[in-house]
Amino acid sequence: MGRGRVQLKRIENKINMQVTFSKRRSGLLKKAHEISVLCDAEVALIVFSTKGKLFEYSTDSCMEKILERYERYSYAERRLVANDSQSNGNWTLEYAKLKARIEVLQKNHRHFMGEDLESLSLKELQNIEQQLDSALKHVRARKNQLMHESISDLQKKDKALQDQNNMLAKKIREKEKAQAQNPQMEQHHHQHSHAIEPSPLLLPQPFQSLDMPCPYPTHATGHEESAANHDRSGTLLPPWMLGHHLGN
Repeated sequence: MGRGRVQLKRIENKINMQVTFSKRRSGLLKKAHEISVLCDAEVALIVFSTKGKLFEYSTDSCMEKILERYERYSYAERRLVANDSQSNGNWTLEYAKLKARIEVLQKNHRHFMGEDLESLSLKELQNIEQQLDSALKHVRARKNQLMHESISDLQKKDKALQDQNNMLAKKIREKEKAQAQNPQMEQHHHQHSHAIEPSPLLLPQPFQSLDMPCPYPTHATGHEESAANHDRSGTLLPPWMLGHHLGN
């Protein structure tokens, strides 16, 4: 049978206490050394007896270094815990403030909507009425501003459309005018082409007869006069040349 579980309690017998302390202390120091070697851990062990005697163990005899590291760690741990508790306290306070603010806003909203007015005094009702009037003035001013801006935009668009319409009408008139002038230009070109056709060769004009009196009297017979007249009319010779011809 195995040994049963021993109940831990203070040993009343001082001799037995001293023996047990010596045995357990040695075992504790041995365990500290084993864990430091096996697990490459930094171990510091401090034991005070009932009489106040110090027993200690530290890895590589650097108790001060381990204690300093412990101080830094414990200080950072305490600081973190304090910050967490302070942060929790701040968040709790902030939550309470925001909750109260929301309740006030909801109450004012109900009053502005005409609800829960029974508990308000005359002065509070007048204050709410003034706030509503002021808000209504701001709403109307904003509405009028938007209406004026909309009208101005519509006027600008109307002017732009009118300018575009006028431009299109001008282009249409110019096109119609060009189309109307095109047949006239073709007709004028046709007439001009006929006008510059080559004219027939100018024939030489006959010489006019020189009606000069003959200094010599002629005695021509009727037959000769007829021949002379015929020559005169055919060859258009001057009379003196005719007389000379007849004389020959």
